[in-house]
Amino acid sequence: MVDISVKNLVKFFVIGENLLDGLTFEIQEGERVAILGRNGCGKTTLLKILTGEMDFDDGEVYVNPNKRVGLISQIPHFPQGYLVEDVLHSAFSGLWNIRRRMETIERQMQQDTNGELLREYDRLAAAFQAGGGYETDVETDKICNGLGITRQQRRQEFDSLSGGEKTRVNLARLLLEKTDILLLDEPTNHLDLRSVEWLESYVNAFKGTVLTISHDRYFIDRVAQRVIEITDGHAEFYSGNYSFYMDEKQARFDLQMKQYEQEQAKLKQLGFTVERMKGWGINNRTLYRRAMSIQHRMERIRKTEKPKKERTMKASFGEKDFSGDVVFKLKGLSKSYGEHMLFADVNLNVEGGERIALLGDNGSGKTTFLNCLLGEEACQGKIQFGPTVKIGYLPQILRFDHPERSLYDTMLYEKNCTPQTARDRLGAFLFQGEDVFKTVGTLSGGEQSRLRLCMLMDEKINLLILDEPTNHLDIASREWVEAAIEEFEGTLLFVSHDRYFIEKFAERIWLLQDGGIRDFPCGYQKYRSILEHEAAMKTLTAAPVKPKKDKPKGGTKDSEKRVRALEREIEKLEQNIALLDKKIEEAASDYQELTRLLGEKEELEATLMERMEQWEQFSE
Repeated sequence: MVDISVKNLVKFFVIGENLLDGLTFEIQEGERVAILGRNGCGKTTLLKILTGEMDFDDGEVYVNPNKRVGLISQIPHFPQGYLVEDVLHSAFSGLWNIRRRMETIERQMQQDTNGELLREYDRLAAAFQAGGGYETDVETDKICNGLGITRQQRRQEFDSLSGGEKTRVNLARLLLEKTDILLLDEPTNHLDLRSVEWLESYVNAFKGTVLTISHDRYFIDRVAQRVIEITDGHAEFYSGNYSFYMDEKQARFDLQMKQYEQEQAKLKQLGFTVERMKGWGINNRTLYRRAMSIQHRMERIRKTEKPKKERTMKASFGEKDFSGDVVFKLKGLSKSYGEHMLFADVNLNVEGGERIALLGDNGSGKTTFLNCLLGEEACQGKIQFGPTVKIGYLPQILRFDHPERSLYDTMLYEKNCTPQTARDRLGAFLFQGEDVFKTVGTLSGGEQSRLRLCMLMDEKINLLILDEPTNHLDIASREWVEAAIEEFEGTLLFVSHDRYFIEKFAERIWLLQDGGIRDFPCGYQKYRSILEHEAAMKTLTAAPVKPKKDKPKGGTKDSEKRVRALEREIEKLEQNIALLDKKIEEAASDYQELTRLLGEKEELEATLMERMEQWEQFSE
């Protein structure tokens, strides 16, 4: 069954310049599809058209009218004084209406009980239970825990939250509404790594249809079953996740280029033949007619369009020579706000050329740590930099001293360069033509990041500090930033929730957690395996330990027989636990089933531990 269908969709904001130009695709029930494309290609516009928030100029759009649709990019307005808890509970408005009607009937039945009221009450009670009316608190807690919305935050007024926090709460509300079709516009923005991983498991277990726009390549890889790329207003289809899309896109480019080159070579050869035959056919009409026939054949040959390489930015960080071994040392570094301790007694050394990722949950103090390092915030302890260290810093929240200036003027005044140099540097960062005369204040978040990087890369630095460098950037821009960083040979310290970026660059990881920083001298994959191993060991340690029983008395044959029986039982238990693990993964979004399965697994693991102890005793 088709849930979403778009045929020959046209949308323009300027006459003669179609943003979407004949866009056509279908999404079947239960599919998980990622929409890719450069910033400004019309991805968000498409989602707004699908929800009816925006009109279109031509074509057909069908969204299954029997399905509930939710769009995460919309943040509704709520009455003044609405708490986060009230916003979350608004997801159950239909259930609350049923509950209020049930309460009214209960009051009526205290005075007059009749068959009609009883039948209505039974019908409403069944609907309330079927809709999960008795599990709303459990569902709310589960999703809030997954997305990192604390009890304290749930008591705050919704209007007092930051934009990112509002987006997170609205995502929770949308998930609680149990929509049938999820439209997600950059859902991983403003989520920390733990919340993103939870969202991945939720989306993978979601039974409905998912259409997501995301620049998070790791998220697309884990979630998407296929990819639709919007290019020049049209759709290109890829039947796999992001890794498949990348390989297939390159393969298509190579094939198209090969066909183009073969056609051009053939046309060139035929053209040479035509010109020779025309020359020979001045006095020979037969040769002349044959030349004209070949020329007509050339015109009928289907010509493959030359594939275009996407424009890329060509720039690299200016690097200052670094002498010495230690870039900086931290001794007893501590920072707190009143009684709230972010980190304490941090002792770390950084040597030249290291690439370090600073990770941690939202609100753990990562940006504050960077500000302390840069001297922008006061802290306790000692920070000592090497004498030749020159720092370049890209903050998470970008601010420009003169947002009213154009990009061109900003480069002239702040970088003190010549007009031609300003043009050249901006051009290297894809600010070309009239773009250089845009005012800085009107730029998108991604464009502002690009401008700041343009200014930063001109400086001679050997310590590069980045706070969420890929935020607001589309995939093409992220890949360019990665290419520039790859060429940078200095020391790199960065904060990021982009796992693709972390995996590519981190050679050492600092985890800011529980008021301290844990130092992992390894890359992201090994770091993840260490944490998973620790979590597994914690679970085993928490399991109840059975008291040791006296060694059984009996002959050797009886003991051997018992050992073999225990080995068969242990193998069976391990198989059952493995099957339960698969069921637990599938039931990630069903709290009741998940609780039951986890309880069952705990019982099996306890039995397994007991049988292992018995096996050890009989073996001895």
